Order: sequence, then structure tokens, then C-alpha cells
Amino acid sequence: MKKIQNQIPYLLFMVLAFYGFPLIDRESGILTLLILFPLVCLLSAIVYGIKYSFSLVYSILVMALFIPTIYIYYNETATFYIVVYGVISLVGNLLGSFIRKIYIRK
Repeated sequence: MKKIQNQIPYLLFMVLAFYGFPLIDRESGILTLLILFPLVCLLSAIVYGIKYSFSLVYSILVMALFIPTIYIYYNETATFYIVVYGVISLVGNLLGSFIRKIYIRK
């Protein structure tokens, strides 16, 4: 339970990105899906991994948070991005965890 509590600020940031940005800028959907969201997923996961180490649950929750946006802002063709953002957050989380281990050893 403590691990999920640690994830809340990072997941709220993802919610703001996934749900807030399309409200602000409706016209750059593809740009958002291809550049902004992957960048936000990666950076958020790296920071979380550095601070709290690896968590598979974090990547699964990022994927789950994106699912409703498909039906709210996009269409069914954006379903592919669920896996993409999950993998990107997983890679970022692993990278952050690796960075954490390197600095803990020193």
C-alpha cells in the first residue's frame, strides 16, 4: 500500500497530461500521442524510478489511466498506444531504478 501511495503524485501528473492537455489543445492530437505523452511517460517514470526504485504496478497504472482517454478524446485506433505508453514507462522506470542503484553504491 505504501508503494501505491508513493506513486500518487506521479500518477496525478500523468492524469493531468493525459486528460488536461487534450482539453487545452484539441488540434494537435497526433503530435500529442507521438511526442508529448511518450516524453511525459518516460520522464515521470525515470524520476519515480530514481526516487523509489522499480515498480511494475506503476507501468500498469499508467496504461490503465490512458484507456479512458481513447474513448473521450481519440478513437479505437489509439488503443495501440496503451501498450506503447506502458512499455515506455516500464523502460523509464527500469532506467531510473538503475540510476538509483548506481548512486546508492557510491
